[in-house]
Amino acid sequence: MLSELSRQLKTMTQRGDTLICAVSGGADSVALLFGAYLLKEKLGYCLEAAHFNHGLRGAESDGDEGFVRQLCSRYEIPLHVGRGTVIPGKKGLEAAAREARYAFFATLKGKIATAHTADDNAETVLMHLVRGTGLKGLGGITPVRGKLIRPMLNVTRRQVLEFLSEYNVGYRTDSSNHSDDFLRNRIRHHVMPLLQAENPRLAENLSAMAARLRLDQEALAQAAAYDELPDVQTLRGLPPAVRSRMLERFLKENGVREPEAEHIALAEQLVFSDKPSAKGNFPGGVTLGRSYDRLTAVEAPGTWGPVFLPAEGALDLPDLGLRVICSPAQTIENTPAVFTVSPVGAVILRPRQGGDEMRLPGGTKAVKKILVDRKIPAHQRSVLPVLADEQGLLGVYSIGVNLDRAAKELPGLQIRFEKR
Repeated sequence: MLSELSRQLKTMTQRGDTLICAVSGGADSVALLFGAYLLKEKLGYCLEAAHFNHGLRGAESDGDEGFVRQLCSRYEIPLHVGRGTVIPGKKGLEAAAREARYAFFATLKGKIATAHTADDNAETVLMHLVRGTGLKGLGGITPVRGKLIRPMLNVTRRQVLEFLSEYNVGYRTDSSNHSDDFLRNRIRHHVMPLLQAENPRLAENLSAMAARLRLDQEALAQAAAYDELPDVQTLRGLPPAVRSRMLERFLKENGVREPEAEHIALAEQLVFSDKPSAKGNFPGGVTLGRSYDRLTAVEAPGTWGPVFLPAEGALDLPDLGLRVICSPAQTIENTPAVFTVSPVGAVILRPRQGGDEMRLPGGTKAVKKILVDRKIPAHQRSVLPVLADEQGLLGVYSIGVNLDRAAKELPGLQIRFEKR
């Protein structure tokens, strides 16, 4: 185990790095910490540890924390300890605990090493298969993601236990690992033994397969990269694997946070539709449609306004979650939420209209083009507040003032937006 850990850490760290091992107290994480301790002089990193107490098992959780504290004290390894209350969300208790743990790790300065093994990777692949997955899910656990590294993905659980026995290093056993309440445990206790009876090297083989499929996924992702989504005819001619990845990215860019297979399939229908103005509705109030040979976001009409602003005073806009405060300007200040202007007649707050344009430091552009360039989600563009008067547009909330209408000197009117 130690030679494989050394090989992986050598590629994942550099001399002078701070390596923080995530340690629960279980066999895998203790083996990672002790192995990293034995290698730190050879590889030249500064070794630390991190433990997160979820508090889910009462005294047993506190016992895990105490064990990790003693272990780190024995080898003089600096330890970071985090605690938190875990509240199950839509994805369940296990996912909520993982999110809390990784949120704690994100606050630490250094590379975070977790003790995922080849067995963990194999179990993850099988879990994804059970739930339904694509190439990305079959790629299993990613070895490196940002500052997170997993240097034990080629190490089996059997090798971990042999390593700990050889060095006579103790560890804790999480009682929840014996429960069949979680899918991972059911796969570990019942499915893996059956498959390993057919092939004792199942964990190594599935982990190696996942590594190869990650390379395939990376190649397809590169092939699907674009500066602008291709036109419909080009999309139709692409391999389905490339086209679906382009459409998935396009959906995310336009406000569909987690596109599922059915959403990508609907986008495919728009691409292959004979109707040049076909439309489809997606989660989050997003509507996408064809504009002849282009797939575009379809903006819904504004659902509020217009509203006349007072010359002085405040106006609440509960539908927008905003308060607008108008007052005589004492200073000239212009930000995305503050506008100092010299209006002509009454000031109106309204949604964007066709033909709206304004001048920013880069020149005059259509407001729609500005919002697209700023990557404002499509479903927000049509309700973003626009300030206007009798002579045209004064500015756009969250974008800034129209430089052609900004007050050059006092007196003027200052309009300030605050979130409610």
